[in-house]
Amino acid sequence: MTLATPSRAYWRTEEIPGLQYSATRDRFDQSWEAPLSTLLGLGRAAGADFIEFFLERSNYISCLAEDDSITSISPRLVTGAGVRVFRAKGDCYVSTNDLTFSGLKAALEKGLSILGLNLPSAHAHVPIVNLELLRDYAASRQKEAWLANCSSMQEMGDILLAANSTLEKKASHVQARRAAYFRDWQEVLIAASDGTFARDIRLTQSVGYSLLCADGEHRTSIGQRVGDTSNPAFLRNWNYAATASDVAEAAGQMLYADYVESGSYPIVMANQFGGVIFHEACGHLLETTQIERGTTPFMNKKGEKIAHENLTAWDEGLSPDEFGTIDMDDEGMPAQRTLLIENGILKNFLSDRAGAMRTGHPRTGSGRRQSYTYAAASRMRNTYIAPGDYAIEDLFNSIEKGIYCKKMGGGSVGPTGQFNFAVDEAYLIENGKITKPLKGATLIGEATEIMNKISMCSDDLGLAAGFCGSVSGSIYVTVGQPHIKVDSITVGGR
Repeated sequence: MTLATPSRAYWRTEEIPGLQYSATRDRFDQSWEAPLSTLLGLGRAAGADFIEFFLERSNYISCLAEDDSITSISPRLVTGAGVRVFRAKGDCYVSTNDLTFSGLKAALEKGLSILGLNLPSAHAHVPIVNLELLRDYAASRQKEAWLANCSSMQEMGDILLAANSTLEKKASHVQARRAAYFRDWQEVLIAASDGTFARDIRLTQSVGYSLLCADGEHRTSIGQRVGDTSNPAFLRNWNYAATASDVAEAAGQMLYADYVESGSYPIVMANQFGGVIFHEACGHLLETTQIERGTTPFMNKKGEKIAHENLTAWDEGLSPDEFGTIDMDDEGMPAQRTLLIENGILKNFLSDRAGAMRTGHPRTGSGRRQSYTYAAASRMRNTYIAPGDYAIEDLFNSIEKGIYCKKMGGGSVGPTGQFNFAVDEAYLIENGKITKPLKGATLIGEATEIMNKISMCSDDLGLAAGFCGSVSGSIYVTVGQPHIKVDSITVGGR
């Protein structure tokens, strides 16, 4: 858009329709300050307490190789904007694909009307909202060239086919092989009536295997996926041969494994993706969206013990290249570290702007959304149990008979923390030693109970890429933990 920032303190409403704006398609930059500050001023003049614009351009592509063929290449280009309007403790959100001044103004007008407000009348004064000098993470951290340096479609296909060929050589009794990759590039611009004016570029990529093996009545399915932010060379640097070896070995162990017997067991849960249970069973219950709904058992527990004294947990957006790493959240707040639990004591909740307003818990840089079609909500970033003081051997040696959960699968969590999770790769522990492989295990529990039974944490913190769906859509997150011991948990099986 082209327009110099007004030198006066306000516009008159009759002057605004005559302003000339033209949307630029190639990038968001400082030239958007004038139109957005004017629109924010219109919202304030209409009686809104707070207004926020979120502008987005995204360039997404995915590629799927099944056996020895590329079966799907799916590109997606998106441009749009959303406006959120607050009045007292109520708010509404309106999105549009029209990024012209008139299009953004129409979206603002719709949002105001939902809250019973109207644009100011003719000859009214419209204050100019003074925005900060553009806080441009994309420029300051040299992100402008990321998209151009990512793998081409030809390179995507070549790498995935080579990966599938390698997997076939390493695995036995193969029924189906899949290698899948996606790249998600996103440029965002945020302007709000508190003066926030910030831009960022995000690059998120993920690649992985899915392997199905069968021999007569014996069947198993194993997958493994890795993810990255900020590295255009991520796919071409993927060590698919090492990943293929890991997947093939796990499939070979599980193909002929015995089924686990149902019961209550002590378990050792592996690091990295094992952290999905903390994410689902506890992490979501520490988001202010749950406090607003009254669906978390921890809502009045800040400063109280909610977990074993050996458990400390963090959520942050700062770890280099991790899947949930962000320079700023989707409300323009810089990333930070948030201590969730310290030695079993609940220290903080994860809060976005609306959560802070409605619950009193301060913002933590956790306002996130899938795209411009969603309003931001309090969401996790990189969430993990911190490393402890035990060696891995200490955990196993403390168990006479139990289960080692090496690789977690899918599952479900109820609104107040009841959960069940499948274990894709498990082994029996006998007298501190891993013995035979087991399959068919499902972990069943409830958040307030399991947090107090995580009694030992080793010193080998590992992180893994994940996807999280909630009220503001599907976002990229990191889960993680060291190896942990759970003193007892219900295990479903045969």
